[in-house]
Amino acid sequence: MKHVLNTLYLTQEGAYVQKDGMSVVVRKDHEKIAQFPLLAIGEIVCFGFGISVSPALTEYCTKEGVTISWLDGSGRFLARMQGPTQGNVLLRRAQYRVADDPPRALDVARCCVAAKIQNQRNTLLRFARNHPEVDGIEEIRQALSLMETTHSSLRKAASVDSLRGMEGDAAEAYFGVFDRMILVPGPDFRFNSRSRRPPLDRVNALLSYTYSILALDLRSALESVGLDPYVGFLHVERPGRPSLALDVMEEFRSAFADRLVLSLVNLRQVDAAGFVVQPTGEVEMTPETRKMLLAAYQKRKRETIHHPFLEEDLDIGVAFLAQSRLLARHLRGDLEIYPAFLWR
Repeated sequence: MKHVLNTLYLTQEGAYVQKDGMSVVVRKDHEKIAQFPLLAIGEIVCFGFGISVSPALTEYCTKEGVTISWLDGSGRFLARMQGPTQGNVLLRRAQYRVADDPPRALDVARCCVAAKIQNQRNTLLRFARNHPEVDGIEEIRQALSLMETTHSSLRKAASVDSLRGMEGDAAEAYFGVFDRMILVPGPDFRFNSRSRRPPLDRVNALLSYTYSILALDLRSALESVGLDPYVGFLHVERPGRPSLALDVMEEFRSAFADRLVLSLVNLRQVDAAGFVVQPTGEVEMTPETRKMLLAAYQKRKRETIHHPFLEEDLDIGVAFLAQSRLLARHLRGDLEIYPAFLWR
C-alpha cells in the first residue's frame, strides 16, 4: 500500500529553512528550532510572512518534485514554487477537450456534486444516528429530506449552471443545520451561516483554513498524475484559481474537513481564547490554534479508510491521489464515468 509523504508546515514568521545534508533545518534568530529528514517530506507550506528558504533547499525541492507554497496567516494562497510540470501532454489535451465539451464537462461535474451532497447527507445521518435526542434533530431530518430531493434531481440538470444551483440549494440546507452538530454549549462556537472571506466566527475560521490546506493537497495530487489543476468542470475558471482541485475537493469537504472541525470543537481541543476577532469582524486563529489544527489535519490524513471503488484500504491522504488517478483514467477514456469518492 502506498503511503503519503509528510507535509512540512512552517508557521514561525521570520524563520529560515535550509538544507543540511539530507535534513531540513528550521532556524529562528540563528537558533535551530527543528530538524526533519528530507526523504519523508513531499511538500513544504509556509504560513505568514518573512519565512525564507535557502537556495540549496530550493534547488533540491525543484529537482525532487517537492513543492513549496506560501499562504498568509489566514490560509489564503499567495504563491507556489515547483519544478518542471509532470505528466504527459496527451492526458492534458484530453482534459482540455472534455472541459471544452459542455455535455462531457457536465457529466464530470455531476459526479462531483452528487458525491458532495451524498457525503454531506452521510455526515448528517451519522450524527443523527449517534445523537438521536439532540436538540434540533427534526430540523436535521428535514434538511436530509431536502438534500435527498436535490440529489435525486441532479440527473435532470441540463447545464453546469443549473447543477451549481442545485449544489447551492443542498449546501444551504446542510449548513442551515450545521450548528446542530456542535455540542459545545454557549455562544463561543455558534455557527449561523457559512461566511468565507472573511470568516465571521470561530467555526468558519476553522473551516476556511482547513479547506485551504485541503485545496493545496488536491492540487498536488492532480499535478502528480499529470492533470492541470486550473482547468476544471464545475467551478468557473479564472486566472490563479485551481478549478479542478476545487472540483475534486467537493468529495472531501464534508467527511474529511467538516468532520475534523466538528471533532476539534466538540472534543474541546480548541477554545475561544485561541481566536482573535479583528475590528472588521474577521475572526483569525492564534498561531497556537493553527499549529494544533495542522497537527490534527496531518493525523487525520494518515487514518485508514476503505475505498469503495478500488475495494482496498488506503490512508486518507492517499485517497486524494487515488481520486486524481481515477479522474485521469476517465478523461483518457479508460472509465466510462468518473467514480467520485463516497464516504461511509
